[in-house]
Amino acid sequence: MTKPNILIFMVDQLNGTLFPDGPADWLHAPNLKKLAERSVRFRNSYTASPLCAPGRAAFMSGQLPSRNGVYDNAAEFVSSIPTYAHHLRRAGYQTCLSGKMHFVGPDQMHGFEERLTTDIYPADFGWTPDYRKPGERIDWWYHNMGSVTGAGVAEISNQMEYDDEVAYHATRKVYDLARGHDDRPWCLTVSFTHPHDPYVARKKYWDLYEDCEHLLPDVPAMAYDDHDPHAQRIFDANDWRSFDITEDDIRRSRRAYFANISYLDDKIGEVMEALEATRQEAVILFVSDHGDMLGERGLWFKMCFYEGSARVPLMIAAPDLSPQRIDTPVSTLDVTPTLCDLAGVAIDEILPWTEGETLLPLAKGTPRTSPVVIEYAAEASYSPLVALRTGPWKYTNCALDPEQLFNVDTDPHELINLADDPAHAETLELFRVEAAKRWDLERFDGEVRESQARRWIVYEALRNGDYYPWDYQPLQKASERYMRNHMDLNTVEENQRFPRGE
Repeated sequence: MTKPNILIFMVDQLNGTLFPDGPADWLHAPNLKKLAERSVRFRNSYTASPLCAPGRAAFMSGQLPSRNGVYDNAAEFVSSIPTYAHHLRRAGYQTCLSGKMHFVGPDQMHGFEERLTTDIYPADFGWTPDYRKPGERIDWWYHNMGSVTGAGVAEISNQMEYDDEVAYHATRKVYDLARGHDDRPWCLTVSFTHPHDPYVARKKYWDLYEDCEHLLPDVPAMAYDDHDPHAQRIFDANDWRSFDITEDDIRRSRRAYFANISYLDDKIGEVMEALEATRQEAVILFVSDHGDMLGERGLWFKMCFYEGSARVPLMIAAPDLSPQRIDTPVSTLDVTPTLCDLAGVAIDEILPWTEGETLLPLAKGTPRTSPVVIEYAAEASYSPLVALRTGPWKYTNCALDPEQLFNVDTDPHELINLADDPAHAETLELFRVEAAKRWDLERFDGEVRESQARRWIVYEALRNGDYYPWDYQPLQKASERYMRNHMDLNTVEENQRFPRGE
């Protein structure tokens, strides 16, 4: 079997409800729409955990936070956990990352042979939440509503600078891969930080949405007391009382968010153009780490199991997969076994190391019955939350909160909690039994608390005195680039040209 090249595009905080069957018609995203036309499109794909580092560690390992220990944005992803980069590299692939993966800890590679950029967020334990202090806001790194009140136009920002660099290095890498200096198949992961807030966009993309009809959420902001307990904790964590959110703020935030989807589309287009120009073939996978509530019910950002936060786009274009839309719920946990299946890695080899399952049988017509599993144990929670999604149903549970049961098909905005409805008592009981088989919530809570307490001690110690950062430093060997005097100029010019002889 010839092993296919694999190109993975990961984006950050992209709401999956905007991808009902590829990008929504009204989004200006020609490159993603072109990709969707030749992809299997998973309409109901869910993050394993609606926060950056836990969502990404789960995506890379195929393991839930309760197994891999990455509970929050400052929990170490230990180097002994196999990732898809390890599995593919072991199978003979060259593996490369351009962009964000929010690895926390001294291992900043996790199976990647090469990293082209540093990360956008810190790699140490400084962002550790603390269940021992429920309600405490850690102001210097917690989200607040300034992202909403400050929304608008900018030609450069911290995040634009980062994603410009990600696309530049990824495009350069695609050209370099075409030169054929390494005959192994390749897996290139290109991971952007947009459309993650702050909601700031370049004017050329902002202007695309001047007459957009989707600048207000479908479900207006609800009174604080009408929200479920976890949503109230999110409001408190986001310091909502310090901000007066106007309708104009909401419109500007959503407009900038949509604009940044178009910005991403251009960046992805740059990489795709390089791939096509160099006549390389690759399986292409597009996914997000989690979503964004975008003002629905008054909620912003992520950190909950509602559709806007937990549902993500997922598309796979591969030669032997017929383009289609699949409505069966799936998970980002399924990405690692799917990539391995596409690469010809025996599924039995990786099953002990993943809680996901390959999506190829589903894409080829075999029904899937296993539920999608989601966990959350980071800021704005005081104890772990868990969820199951199967068929039309979504069930959530937390030791501190009333259960929730939603029929997402008939109630897509999740406004009617059926957990107390006698007509659905049997369905609720089935989910309770399934949840009890999967989780010991008391034990889960204890493990999170122990991890947090350990990290607080270690972080305070490491910041006392000389500090050695774990942040990845990209290595550029200037003495091996372009033309140097230990090289033959004729050989350099010949080897660095693609194509040759035209």
